[in-house]
Amino acid sequence: MTRVLITALVSAVLTGIIGYFLLPLLRALKAGQSIREIGPTWHNSKAGTPMMGGLMFILSAIICLLINLPSMQGKTVLYALLLGLCFGFVGFLDDFFKLKFKRNLGLTAIQKAMLQMAVSALYLYLLYVEGSMTSNLYIPFLDKTVYIHPMAYIFFAMFVMVGCVNAVNLTDGVDGLCSSVTVPVMVFFAAAAVSMKRYDLALLPAALIGGLVAYLFYNWHPAKVFMGDTGSLFLGGIVCGMAFALDMPLVLILVGIVYIVETLSVILQVGYFKLTHGKRLFKMSPIHHHFEMCGWKEEKIVLVFTAVSALMCIVAWFGVAGHIS
Repeated sequence: MTRVLITALVSAVLTGIIGYFLLPLLRALKAGQSIREIGPTWHNSKAGTPMMGGLMFILSAIICLLINLPSMQGKTVLYALLLGLCFGFVGFLDDFFKLKFKRNLGLTAIQKAMLQMAVSALYLYLLYVEGSMTSNLYIPFLDKTVYIHPMAYIFFAMFVMVGCVNAVNLTDGVDGLCSSVTVPVMVFFAAAAVSMKRYDLALLPAALIGGLVAYLFYNWHPAKVFMGDTGSLFLGGIVCGMAFALDMPLVLILVGIVYIVETLSVILQVGYFKLTHGKRLFKMSPIHHHFEMCGWKEEKIVLVFTAVSALMCIVAWFGVAGHIS
């Protein structure tokens, strides 16, 4: 437990130091964000803000795990990190093409989906080889497991992972939102891993707790840097990777409620727009933009959404108590 807490502290310090040197480098490279024309007009002032700031907490997480590598007993935590890095690399490619072609759109949806499915399949295979994954689906609150045919479970898992990663990516639309919402999720996974005496696995979310808190010093409104798809897809990979590594993927419905609502708001908006031939269900989607259009300041959105995330993580803890005890 002491090692977990020290890891979080060290990660926070490392992220702060990395950010101090990375931010001027990104500015020098002119790695500035382009703002979508369909977004809120007041976001135009954010144009040119450096992106790829997610490298701060990604690098600190890698360093922290390397420091702890000699004392690790298993490889699952390294597989979870590898998953996040692979998703982060997909995001890096997306960010790179945005910067190269000076537009807000990078990889196509099909390109992203194919890469993400391949990454998900690789992670599931590694968990299977390690013996960390079963096809018994744990049901929170009922404290029961339901057997699913392995092939069906794999397709289910791939769908969940790709959906989760992109849902986290959608949440990154307001200064400090994605990082703030994800902190309580990482606290939940770190506490769950410790409760299950899987201390090595707790190191990764612990590193991200410290990393994300330090990153907020750069990303709180008005943001000095954006995490970009590099950071948000990395975080999405760690969120779903931890859920599957702890063998309780359905907990994502609870701890990831903000991500889910963000995604559903987009789906509902598009569906309603098509069904009604041009009418809108929300003023703008994802839903954080709807609240912006209603007059909420970015700081208020972040605080309210983070409070919801924290509350649902507490609910999730009681829901999986039988699994983690």
